[in-house]
Amino acid sequence: SDALLEVLDPEQNSFFSDHYLEEPYDLSKVMFIATANYLDNIPAPLQDRLEIIELPSYTEIDKVHIAQDHLIPKQLNANGLHAAQFKLREKEILYLIRHYTREAGVRQLERTIASLCRKTVLAILNDDKKSVTVTQKLINQWLGKEIFEYGVKEKNDQVGVVTGLAYTSFGGDVLSIEVNYFEGKGNMVLTGKLGDVMKESAAIALDYVKAHARELGIDPKFFDSHDIHIHIPEGAVPKDGPSAGVTLTTALVSALSDTPVHADLAMTGEVTLRGNVLPIGGLREKSLAANRAGIKKILIPKQNVRDLEDVPETVRESIKFVPVETMSQVLKEALVR
Repeated sequence: SDALLEVLDPEQNSFFSDHYLEEPYDLSKVMFIATANYLDNIPAPLQDRLEIIELPSYTEIDKVHIAQDHLIPKQLNANGLHAAQFKLREKEILYLIRHYTREAGVRQLERTIASLCRKTVLAILNDDKKSVTVTQKLINQWLGKEIFEYGVKEKNDQVGVVTGLAYTSFGGDVLSIEVNYFEGKGNMVLTGKLGDVMKESAAIALDYVKAHARELGIDPKFFDSHDIHIHIPEGAVPKDGPSAGVTLTTALVSALSDTPVHADLAMTGEVTLRGNVLPIGGLREKSLAANRAGIKKILIPKQNVRDLEDVPETVRESIKFVPVETMSQVLKEALVR
């Protein structure tokens, strides 16, 4: 990053010196274009020297069309196949996207399709077949068992389990936040490979619940005699960010008040100590993940309503978006009373 700082700084790059050739170069008239999948890993001083253009990740619908219009014809040509010899339907393309790739783009999808094409060539040559129609069973046979599990919603209303929405470098995802408690000394246990910001969100959520214990139907003395365990599954996957604040708070209230949460509901939003719900990023990607998982209602910060225009129309038609400003509104919508 130090070298890039010098190259991209207009005050320095007119006399950039290469350490190999040891000759100065004038790079002040050169336009540099850099790409990255995850902005958070780029140092702040380097970001300050960049004009950042954010491009949203492809939706599943986008990837299906790219595969049908570009990737499959390209791989058919590369492997010497005719269109009639290799048939990959939309249903199977979606299956590949969900269970054999996890990416914002389509590189892995293209490699997967290429592998299927090569195996089709072998099947035609060795088994004397004229064509191959790729099915889910054939995909499992040729590519092995499913590599990834895409997010699914809870089947039943549950106590202490809330569906949250995450935005990762691979796009949106759904995750269940689980809360349990047991006799102890008032400690809080956090598991699931959480980052510092998410740990702070959990502390804020717990303090909010403590401050409003009586109105939430929770005995204030409960916290002195019990330990609380918060877990976010897929423990090997790092998780961070403030947008799980409302989900953590709702899960705590649900568990400690023994009140179920609607299974077909998901939520996202940062929460403050006063219970205000603050805006988040990645609403488009999170909404797509929720739609894929079968979620019917999403609670979003009121300040994110302006971002709904970025959500595909098909998703807006199938999901009810409920703007909220406070935790009181969140709990009213989420808890099964």
